[in-house]
Amino acid sequence: MKTAPTYVGAVFGIPREINAELVVMCFAPTAYDFSLASIVVAWRHLTGYTYRMRIVSWNVNGLRAIHNRGDFLPFVEKEKADVLCIQEIKADDHQLPDELRVIDGYSAYFCSSKTKKGYSGVAIYAKRQPNKVVYGMGIPKFDDEGRLLGLFYDDFVILNVYFPNGGQGPHRIEYKMEYYAAFLKYIELLRKQRLGVIFCGDVNTAHAEIDLARPKENAKNTGFLPQERAWIDEVVDRGYVDVYRHFYPKKAKAYTYWDIKSRARERNVGWRIDYFFVNKEFLPRVKGTKILPDVMGSDHCPIRLDIA
Repeated sequence: MKTAPTYVGAVFGIPREINAELVVMCFAPTAYDFSLASIVVAWRHLTGYTYRMRIVSWNVNGLRAIHNRGDFLPFVEKEKADVLCIQEIKADDHQLPDELRVIDGYSAYFCSSKTKKGYSGVAIYAKRQPNKVVYGMGIPKFDDEGRLLGLFYDDFVILNVYFPNGGQGPHRIEYKMEYYAAFLKYIELLRKQRLGVIFCGDVNTAHAEIDLARPKENAKNTGFLPQERAWIDEVVDRGYVDVYRHFYPKKAKAYTYWDIKSRARERNVGWRIDYFFVNKEFLPRVKGTKILPDVMGSDHCPIRLDIA
């Protein structure tokens, strides 16, 4: 028996597919389980009393590659995220096959690198239509690499970010730190507008020793440099919460990235460099988070955030 729908819009401006669902509920009530719990949940969503959203973030390390291996669309179907944020798509949208540009039930947004083909890039698939979409922070030096997509809803914003990697020499570490500084200023401006801020993605830095398997060996490597870690300290000091550590402050061996060449995933020699952060004012709306290490297809695994 089908349960009563638990995701509907406000009373006015309900999407057409929701209107159709409500009509079916009225004229074919036997198709639904009208338990008290289902009715309460449906009514709360209908009146705008509350809602629930699942957000997933995943560095796919090449959207075409993961699709060709058959790992991407089955995950989308199984996970059923309301918002799916992906990083390192490594393609322009016109280079993607139709089944990636148009996924049933989702609106798709792409922000690709203008500086180099097959590099960087982020995308978002969203079931819920945003009020506004932004492509970058408004700083060409950073935006041209295709690193940030933002969806603005009524009282919060979701920022999908692929932060720079500090590899390839000191100039890229400098660029990374400049990006970090500009991003923090950007989200502080959003916060002053009384928006809830959710930012997710590949931050390319492990914050603390608990966040990587071999901290001592990597103390002088980008991704765990003192200045990179200090930036995350500053983010936390400004009132942003690493959601995973909020729920699991002492959980070790919880990683989101593993080196492919050394087959590190088989031994769980990894790094936790993919995050969900929210401003502390938004934290009460966070209901849970999870790392999904069993999902294959990339050198990163997806992470999940549930909000209500």
